[in-house]
Amino acid sequence: MDRLNIKIAYGLMAGLLFSACAKHEVLEYGTEKPESIIAQENIDSYSPLISYIDKNAHPNFKWGVALNMDDYLNKGIMFRLANRNFEEMVMGYEMKHASIVQADGTLNLSKLERLIKAAQENNMQLFGHTLTWHSGQNATYLNSLIAPVKLPAGSEPSQGGISVPLQSGYAMKMTNPSVVNAWEAQTAYDIAGIETNTQYVVKFAAKGSKAGSIGIDLQATSNYSGDSFGAIALTTEYKEYELKLTTTAVRNRFIINFGQYAGTVFIDDISLKKVGSNADIIAGGNFESGISGWFGWGNSSTRSQSAEGEGYGGPGGTVIEKTPEEKKTILTEALETFIAGMFSVTKDYVKAWDVVNEPMSDWPDQYALKTGIGKAELAEDEFYWQDYLGKDYAVKAIQLARKYGNPNDILFINDYGLEGGGDKCKGLIAYVNYIESKGAKVDGIGTQMHINSTANKDQIVNMYKLLAATGKMIKVSELDIGLGDNIKTANATAEMYQQQAEMYQFVIEKYFEIIPKAQQYGITLWSPLDSPDRENSFWRRGEPIGIWTESFVRKPAYQAVAEALQKQK
Repeated sequence: MDRLNIKIAYGLMAGLLFSACAKHEVLEYGTEKPESIIAQENIDSYSPLISYIDKNAHPNFKWGVALNMDDYLNKGIMFRLANRNFEEMVMGYEMKHASIVQADGTLNLSKLERLIKAAQENNMQLFGHTLTWHSGQNATYLNSLIAPVKLPAGSEPSQGGISVPLQSGYAMKMTNPSVVNAWEAQTAYDIAGIETNTQYVVKFAAKGSKAGSIGIDLQATSNYSGDSFGAIALTTEYKEYELKLTTTAVRNRFIINFGQYAGTVFIDDISLKKVGSNADIIAGGNFESGISGWFGWGNSSTRSQSAEGEGYGGPGGTVIEKTPEEKKTILTEALETFIAGMFSVTKDYVKAWDVVNEPMSDWPDQYALKTGIGKAELAEDEFYWQDYLGKDYAVKAIQLARKYGNPNDILFINDYGLEGGGDKCKGLIAYVNYIESKGAKVDGIGTQMHINSTANKDQIVNMYKLLAATGKMIKVSELDIGLGDNIKTANATAEMYQQQAEMYQFVIEKYFEIIPKAQQYGITLWSPLDSPDRENSFWRRGEPIGIWTESFVRKPAYQAVAEALQKQK
């Protein structure tokens, strides 16, 4: 090593030595914690909600939550959230008619039995929801019970019988989801040999899922001009049709226009011939071998071969309608079978029920019962017991619940929109009075309260006062609060969430303030989490209606609910 390098090395060593002996100083650096984090930490510091209810002051009050049955049975996060924060649960769907009653009318109660066992093991009370409703029904089965009796062709004529066509084989089935212009949903078949200034006749049989009309044309694909056979009026039973036209030019396409018909059309035995000729221009018009050659487009419409037995089987056969009294008897028996079956597995554990759900009309007369009469289309699970059993349908349901349940069961009538500005709350109270005038005792009234943070507070207060005056047990049965104007989670602001929290607090505090303690059954949160924005989310899709986010983070509404409960001494 040369002298220069030796000096450098010694210098470096000395520097390192002095550096090692020097006092270490920590540079001070800091930043203020964001207010949003402070606020969330404050919310997260709150205890489980059930801990804020003073059971000495409110021994009978039930703090509840609505759940999906699988969420509880699978013992995941929702199971733990429910057990930590609530004391009573209600099933949103799985105790309803359509979930229990099978296609043949038998009752599948095995899953409900598992739920009761799980609830017992976790000291979670179960509220029964619901025994009689117009939705959530196995309508297919119920309608089959009261359907007309069809006698085969050749049967002896029967008094009161109506002649109807038979069904057999296959048809072409066309569906159109919504009403558009007639030409915006079409089914077509390309043809040859159509001459100008010539008369043609088309014959076919057709029916629809409801009354309506479709049109038939011959068209030239070169310029889309055409000649029309005209429109036909469909009924819900097969009917034979014969239409004629005289062409004004050469045509090469047979067209069915059904854009103005929202529903399902069955068409069979299509025959297109030149008048005076036996030659059929359309091949395979009976659809027994499929719908080869047929195609179409527009408005997400479909066309396919029907199921076997949905084709036209020719005229003949007799239908005998059941009388209104026969239908009432049959459906009363069906209702009793359902209610008796439900109590056979729930009686020992479930002590309170929504016996009748949503009986009152929304418009125009809110003192009247809902009805399916006059509705153009009913949903697959929609069935109005009151249309067959009459105004006393709720009387019968409550009588059956008393018959098969416990003497001290608390039986509710439940409805939505009671906090609105109309007469629905008064209408429901009047119906409760009617039921009791018929000898059936109603213990409680449930107000669902699917509302928004912009709801009218004066109307909420007025509803509570009306309900309190009945002397009945009062339950806020399905509380959830959106932000108004269908605002989705992605567009929500901190200010909106604070308004939501204030409304949750208002609803709960006013309940305790206005409803006498002896009438306070409890409050149930219908959607503890925000609603997801996905296709299978059927309830207030995408709205942030809960007090937890979808990922189980507490929201400002959680704090507001905790404070509202804590105040009640």
